[in-house]
Amino acid sequence: MKKNLSKKLLFPVAILALASCNNDDEVLPLPLENEFEYIRILVNDELTNEVSLVDPVELSTESFQALFPKSTVYGTEAGRYGALVHRANNRVQFFDSGFESHGDHADVMGAPGFATLIGESNLPTHFKSKGNEVLTFNDGDGTLSSAKESDMHTSGAKMKTINTGNTAHHGAMAKFDNGSYAITEKDGSVAGALPERVKIIDALGTTLFASTIQTKGIHGNASDGRVALFGSRDGVLMVESTGVQSLIPHPANFGTAWLGSIYETNIANKFVGYTGSMGAYLIDVATKAVTPIIESSDLIQIKIDYAGNNLVALFHSGEVSIYDLITNTMTKNGTILENVAKDEIQKPQIEATSRYLYITQPKAGEVWKVSINDFTKIDKIEVSSTPYRMAILGLETDEGHD
Repeated sequence: MKKNLSKKLLFPVAILALASCNNDDEVLPLPLENEFEYIRILVNDELTNEVSLVDPVELSTESFQALFPKSTVYGTEAGRYGALVHRANNRVQFFDSGFESHGDHADVMGAPGFATLIGESNLPTHFKSKGNEVLTFNDGDGTLSSAKESDMHTSGAKMKTINTGNTAHHGAMAKFDNGSYAITEKDGSVAGALPERVKIIDALGTTLFASTIQTKGIHGNASDGRVALFGSRDGVLMVESTGVQSLIPHPANFGTAWLGSIYETNIANKFVGYTGSMGAYLIDVATKAVTPIIESSDLIQIKIDYAGNNLVALFHSGEVSIYDLITNTMTKNGTILENVAKDEIQKPQIEATSRYLYITQPKAGEVWKVSINDFTKIDKIEVSSTPYRMAILGLETDEGHD
């Protein structure tokens, strides 16, 4: 089902060129600011099975039906697919945007819709994508599930299970460029669901490098293919593909706080760590330093933009700040939303491309498209009635196949 999403344009941006008085001059319209042609926004719903695929250029949306509501939503590394992880229902679905990267341009490979591939596992929770592979860590039994993107439309295809020798825990994993995986393990030294260690396994689940560092709890991770970082109470656990492990210390003022979320960037040796009580921090694996980007306890959420170059911070005050991760400086700040109560159950979610911010409005059934150049330019896009999570799919390009 296709909807017209032009519900309200607060600040129209279409500008026509004035005709020239010189007959020798060609009359051309001035260029319009808009999103990249091959970007889509996948939005699911908290209460219903409805999934909205937003075309932010045309301000139109298509509606699809997932198996379950209230899933977590991710995009794959290559940008073509989205993953809907239905943790409580032991299922993973994949959505095909139809856009495939072909070097300097995008190809349209078909109409958007759900892929055939299904994941069935015990509490799939943590999702990762690397190259042609998609992975989930399954909290219910500590296994991994794996599949190739080339099998997305294979009839009857299911993700395969990798038995890791783990016990059940709230875990995470990362894939290295050499094909091995860094995966958390629980030794029982700390009460609760969090793991304490990380080991490296191969595609069969065989241990290649045992853990050498025991922590008091791990949560959150990211990898650049060469090293993997895991947030821990003892510092940032750095695991190299060679098996070498070390701890990067927290800043001195952290006290008992720790970086429970870690994000990749597109900048060599740089990651971002986040804790709600302290803020967002730049992690340099070359110098093993953790330095502040933004220190605040008023953040709703931070995200790395789709290109991996900027950090976007959404505050309870309704402010949004953008930080250049190369220079670690704020490049943009402004108030977009009304104040969001800290005890609000479903808060706005934010994503960003190089050109636009996208912010869900859970009570209004909308996604707001906000120009990064001018925060007052907002398109209010109607989606499902209670938007829950979203992911950016596609490619930051306007070049298609000629």
